[in-house]
Amino acid sequence: MFEYHLKAKGYELDSYNHVNNAVYLNYMEQARWEIMRDQKLLDKLQSSGKKLVVTEVHVKYIREIRLFDEIVVLTKIKKEAPYLVFQHKIKNKTNGLFAAKANVKTILLDSDNMPEDIPDDLVDLTKKK
Repeated sequence: MFEYHLKAKGYELDSYNHVNNAVYLNYMEQARWEIMRDQKLLDKLQSSGKKLVVTEVHVKYIREIRLFDEIVVLTKIKKEAPYLVFQHKIKNKTNGLFAAKANVKTILLDSDNMPEDIPDDLVDLTKKK
């Protein structure tokens, strides 16, 4: 499992003084990119002309996040042919409760924008070494 840590900022608030739900998606997207950066996956994909493209997102919002709350995005990756699925859970470390969860389906495209099989080493990205 990969963990991405951050803190809620003032500009992310809605009129109720809670983090806007749309920002939850941004937190998950940041976690996904951080995993790919951490594992040097971006360099590998770019050098081969391949790319991961988001095809489907399912999100369940559970509770609010407030200004300055400490947040962690917990991410697992699994393979559901032909997809690579990022399973995110946003946990509010300030109160210990989960705030949202999502499944983000991505597909691997080659340099001609044609779908390609997901290699097993992509699925192992969030496993501790």
